[in-house]
Amino acid sequence: MSCCSPKKNNQEPSSCCASKEEKQQSQTSSCCANPQNPKRVDRQMTIKDILEMFPYKAQRLAHEITSAGLHCIGCHASVYETLEGGMFGHGKTEAQINELVDRLNALLDEKLDLSTISMTACAAEKFSEILAEEGKTGWGMRFAEELAGCSGFEYVLDFSEKAEEDDQIFLSHGIEIHVKKNQVLHLLGSEIDYVKGMRGAGFKISNPNSRSSCGCGNSHNYD
Repeated sequence: MSCCSPKKNNQEPSSCCASKEEKQQSQTSSCCANPQNPKRVDRQMTIKDILEMFPYKAQRLAHEITSAGLHCIGCHASVYETLEGGMFGHGKTEAQINELVDRLNALLDEKLDLSTISMTACAAEKFSEILAEEGKTGWGMRFAEELAGCSGFEYVLDFSEKAEEDDQIFLSHGIEIHVKKNQVLHLLGSEIDYVKGMRGAGFKISNPNSRSSCGCGNSHNYD
């Protein structure tokens, strides 16, 4: 149950959903202080809430949560189970819950350059390694999105030998990123990262233009 949801059995809603006057007199949890523009992850937020409230970093948030030992990303449990409840249910401690919340908020605090499309140093290094393994040293990265998934769009990363006529080129850490000009508007400001965790590793996208994300964090939309 989200901290903004009424309790069961007709009980009063939690204090963070009290009247405007009561809210002004006491501190509220971050997920209710401004429902239209949440700023921080709270341990009483559900996993689904976290991914939907911060869609521009949903993929990386989902990776952090699964790496912490929660395996209910995208399943029915993420709809009602709070981050705290899920962690306790998987045998995690108070310290581990606090550590995860801190990591998620640190991720949200990372600034994105809205004027370009970029890669982190880690992502560029990994992509260069893959190019060498594939015999494609010197190639660029094709960054795009396509209609797919339960929320509308999914990101696509691929090799690109050279830019095409209708591409816009972005250079980051020595890697050319090729993007179709008609997709730049949606993708501008995106950062491509490479992250590792207990449940695997992979490229993750932060896109400040995303306005909604599915419960699994793999697809997004701009509504």
